[in-house]
Amino acid sequence: AAPPAGARARVPAADPGFRIVFEDDALLVIDKPAGVAVHGGSGVSAGVIERLRASRPGLRFLELAHRLDKETSGLLMLAKKRAALAAVHAALREGRVRKQYLALVRGRFPAGRRTVDAPLRKYLTVGGERRVSVDRAAGKTSRTLFAVEREAGPHTLLAVTLDTGRTHQIRVHAAHLGHPILGDEKYGDFELNKALAKRGLRRMFLHAARLELAHPATGERLVLEAPLPRELADFLADAAGTDD
Repeated sequence: AAPPAGARARVPAADPGFRIVFEDDALLVIDKPAGVAVHGGSGVSAGVIERLRASRPGLRFLELAHRLDKETSGLLMLAKKRAALAAVHAALREGRVRKQYLALVRGRFPAGRRTVDAPLRKYLTVGGERRVSVDRAAGKTSRTLFAVEREAGPHTLLAVTLDTGRTHQIRVHAAHLGHPILGDEKYGDFELNKALAKRGLRRMFLHAARLELAHPATGERLVLEAPLPRELADFLADAAGTDD
């Protein structure tokens, strides 16, 4: 029988299978797969937080310390203590957490580094979807540093460091430069995405690869890394072998 309207998503009380990158009694860092939301929506499906809570019924406290888009893979921090959550939030606000992503973008990006300082504003589409645009009059300060890692055929692999943590920031800034992220269904090159899907890229090529921060309880410096998922690594190797 169908669950009653408004029923909470049922979550199997089993190991959700996320790869754990770091864990102690204050902090849990996982390597989130693409296609999994950090939060479940409207009772339909369980997100990362619901699945982890269900798999660890003995934990009294578990909260997301920051967020990743559903389509983005990689390092996601959760706090297992309220004090740890407050400490991570303060560190994020004060710019003491270094977050680096890997993104494969359309075209040949100019060599070296480029900082984009373009204010971003959130809005809703007619259909009620959340979107973000560059808006120099009404947007919030947003800074992203792009550095070329290497060329991959007609595309460029970038290491991206966030100075601010706005919604969809990397995606919008990359598109603003004329180098949208491959596979991005909201801000990308839709015709190119269709062609790339036939060549095996069926998701957005954006991965949270590295986190550097002071441990929220001990102050110890943590450097955490998550390698590119196989589907991205395979596509990158294939793209690097083509020049069309």
